Amino acid sequence: MDKKVLNLILQEGEGQYLEFKEKISGLDKEIVAFANSSGGKIFLGIDDENKIKGIEITNKLKSQIQDIAHNCDPSIIVGLEEFEGVLVVEVKEGENKPYSCSSGFYLRVGANSQKLKRDEIVEFIISEGKVGFDDKFTNVKDYSVDLVKSYLKRIGVSEEIDKNTLINLDVGDSKGNLNNAGILFFTENPRDYLINAYVTCARYKGIEKVDVIDRKDFSGDLISQVENSMEFIKRNTRLAYKIEDLEREEIPEYPVKALREALLNAIMHRDYFSKGGNVQIDIYDNRLTITNIGGLMKPLTIETFGKVAIRRNPLIADLFHRINFIEKMGTGIKRIRESCEEHGGVKFSFEVDGYFISKFKLLSKLNVGKKEETVEKTVEKTVEKIFGAIKENSQITQKGLEDLTGLTRRGVEWNLKKMKEKGLIERVGGAKGGYWRVNPRLGSMNSGSENEK
Repeated sequence: MDKKVLNLILQEGEGQYLEFKEKISGLDKEIVAFANSSGGKIFLGIDDENKIKGIEITNKLKSQIQDIAHNCDPSIIVGLEEFEGVLVVEVKEGENKPYSCSSGFYLRVGANSQKLKRDEIVEFIISEGKVGFDDKFTNVKDYSVDLVKSYLKRIGVSEEIDKNTLINLDVGDSKGNLNNAGILFFTENPRDYLINAYVTCARYKGIEKVDVIDRKDFSGDLISQVENSMEFIKRNTRLAYKIEDLEREEIPEYPVKALREALLNAIMHRDYFSKGGNVQIDIYDNRLTITNIGGLMKPLTIETFGKVAIRRNPLIADLFHRINFIEKMGTGIKRIRESCEEHGGVKFSFEVDGYFISKFKLLSKLNVGKKEETVEKTVEKTVEKIFGAIKENSQITQKGLEDLTGLTRRGVEWNLKKMKEKGLIERVGGAKGGYWRVNPRLGSMNSGSENEK
């Protein structure tokens, strides 16, 4: 270091990577804060006004500083450099985070070293990948034999199921206990043990999150969550078609491979520790989004994301990989982009801010021909089905209509309300003992009516 460089540092002042101190008091918290962050330098002998006061640099002082760094938990190695009465303590980003000193855990935030509270410490440890979720064992032994057999069949293994089967799959121990990955893959309802382990799918009318046309929560095993969610998407999105050489080619509104990849990424990388950590799929007239709680795992950045494989839940990822649900690790985003480019009608982007949001925006170039199957047509058919069922059985229950249409309770209620408002049907009597009456002027459902699911 020369005087010119020092003057530039003084002009710049304290910041994310620079700290000025007159004396060594409180030095331990500064060392810990830099080690828990991205490293930095502490200039001893400079006051808060960026003025050089100087400090007596002796072997005793240097030894004191090394002892302070060594007494941190875990120990921290620092470098020392002296220049014209200023002693520079260099702290590199630690490889064994989190670090603490006698007064607690600290993190460098801007020009300050902030002490972390309990919940912040927990969040920090999780964000650094120091605490695994999926390989943590529980006292749960309630696995489904059918789900295990189905999984083994997918990987081409046929064998009798015993405790060694679960051990070989890395989801069970010698006592028959499941880890969290085992719960998610091999119990009938993981939400009995992990409350956030489900996917919420919703289809909205228009481009705002206001009027819900269809909604469903899928809370079975992870494989079922993926397959049921994809079926929901298929049911609530459109098909276009084009004709070339007298052959018709169907074109999904969104590239299926891309959506499946994004959904798997969301399920694999969501933060199961966080409250409200379920995956959310939202479908609008002009876009589709897939959201999971949990930002980028360190040391990933926006620039390196999609190029380097850092897995929040590696065991969950491995279990999906074994059954060929995912391909090479770390290439998911690349495959999503390629699939969207090949499709030509969708633009892909993502947003990271505590949550990870995959965004699929429709482009006008998708309009290659007549819409063969639109959401409105699907809705119309659903209403026709309800109308026909009521006409055939005036005492059909709401549960019966749910089973017939595959709609949620809310979806059936919404349709019945609209049909009553249009004068198509009316309810005579109460929920129990009552019945439905079809408008006698209507022999069949008017296919041109405006209906919604």
